Amino acid sequence: MDHLKPTPANSPPLTPLGYLERAATVYGECASVVYGGTTYTWADTHDRCLRIASSLLSYGIERGQVVSVLAPNTPAAYELHFAVPMCGAVLNNINTRLDPRTISVLLHHGESKLVFVDYQLSSVLLQALALLPPSHPRPRLILIEEADQNLKNNNQDGIQSQVLSNQYLTIYEEMIKRGDPNFRWVRPKSEWDPIVLNYTSGTTSAPKGVVHSHRGAFIMSMDALIDWSVPKQPVYLWTLPMFHANGWSFTWGMAAVGATNICLRKFDGPTVFATIRAHNVTHMCGAPVVLNMLSNLPNPTPLPSPVQILTAGAPPPAAILLRTESLGFLVSHGYGLTETGGLVVSCAWKPQWNKFPATERARLKSRQGVQTIGAADVGVIDPDTGKPVPKDGNSVGEIVLRGGFLMLGYLKDPKATSKCMGNDGWFKTGDVGVMHQDGYLEIKDRSKDIIISGGENISSVEVESVIYGFPGVNEAAVVARPDEYWGETPCAFVSLKEGVVNPPTEQDVIDYCRAKMPHYMVPKTVVIKDELPKTSTGKIQKFVLRDMAKALGPSRHSRPSRL
Repeated sequence: MDHLKPTPANSPPLTPLGYLERAATVYGECASVVYGGTTYTWADTHDRCLRIASSLLSYGIERGQVVSVLAPNTPAAYELHFAVPMCGAVLNNINTRLDPRTISVLLHHGESKLVFVDYQLSSVLLQALALLPPSHPRPRLILIEEADQNLKNNNQDGIQSQVLSNQYLTIYEEMIKRGDPNFRWVRPKSEWDPIVLNYTSGTTSAPKGVVHSHRGAFIMSMDALIDWSVPKQPVYLWTLPMFHANGWSFTWGMAAVGATNICLRKFDGPTVFATIRAHNVTHMCGAPVVLNMLSNLPNPTPLPSPVQILTAGAPPPAAILLRTESLGFLVSHGYGLTETGGLVVSCAWKPQWNKFPATERARLKSRQGVQTIGAADVGVIDPDTGKPVPKDGNSVGEIVLRGGFLMLGYLKDPKATSKCMGNDGWFKTGDVGVMHQDGYLEIKDRSKDIIISGGENISSVEVESVIYGFPGVNEAAVVARPDEYWGETPCAFVSLKEGVVNPPTEQDVIDYCRAKMPHYMVPKTVVIKDELPKTSTGKIQKFVLRDMAKALGPSRHSRPSRL
């Protein structure tokens, strides 16, 4: 059979963009996106995406160039997941929680040629552009106005004047009107062509831009639907930010199954419950903090019918799982990274576990689980020997992965790419875990002291570098402190220089950080000590500080009213 080779007929490049074309044919008259009083069908969404893609080409956007989006979960944010790569460009979703300085770093590093920005975030973006190096070409801007007509007149004063003053190239809807509905979208030359550029959370001075291919996005989105057993035409509520690894690739996946996407600009518990009831929501995703906020509402009424909710980012505490499921949510738990584009390990549930007591079921469900069918392999290896650790639930090692969902690499960082994707065939996650006897994976710690707060990764090193800039600070070390709502929050231990006049207080350090970094990265707790614990070689003993932070108990003062 050696004479049988790939041909153009059996080897077109894999891409998730084809899902939209099929959805327009199969589900053309069915609702695709619902936002407030606005509803689009799949035929509408297909038409709008073609028009946007054609307009981008008319603005001079070329194949492989980066187009950024700074927007909450609105119809435009969903459409741009298709429209930007349909013109051959690379989509870059920016975390809406970042501050102007960080956004400017990402725009500079990614060399973004054009930015779509939501009207509520326009001032943040303009501040970010002002911080770009003078030599860096300014990306052109397109303003996304309010899609809900009931809110439009109240919230968009000044948009027309901003556009007329040449601050923006055009308004999003005007761009759509001028687009070509018969546009033949630009297919990738190779399935290995890049489709998205996603930055790892909290990156500032040394950004890590994760580049995924059309092939990887296709595999991840299909894998996610199968592993979660998503049926045709679900009603999906967008409580997971679309900027977060492209909504774990469900942005594309929901087109494949003809879903109704319910978009929410902001998240709060009462709105979510009301939306679930109003639209008969069947599926939603979110970090454990979302589960916590939903289960901690005063006197919540159980749901009329079960809602599937997929969570990841940190192991959900058993108490939160029990409270959430008592309200009618069916919780699934998994594990993934920005580098995988979604969840590639899931706690596949076994029917016999239903016989166990509730606390034991919650303990089992909090484990990350087993590889999804799209993963070639998942393991826990001893970093010293490179061999798998025993499956005893106690022997720790580094979690490693391989599969077609993995990133192409880090943008402009071959050293970091080579370090995590070497010649041994494994992607090294940097996360520490154990393998249980039944083959289920459980994370035990995060290497490099990553803090997972509300599903977002926070680098303790970056927070420490800011604190060290505060006058009078001698040493700083940041670790995770348990939090009742965010799962974890940064806890900073600080020692002061001798002879400091007017020594800073804990609140002074917090206020200083608030002025220097995104608020979600700011330490919620600061402990000033005479000296930080060190090893004999002078290294700060973070494991001691972690124990101190845990001894403080879960923080309670950071409960948000909204996400």
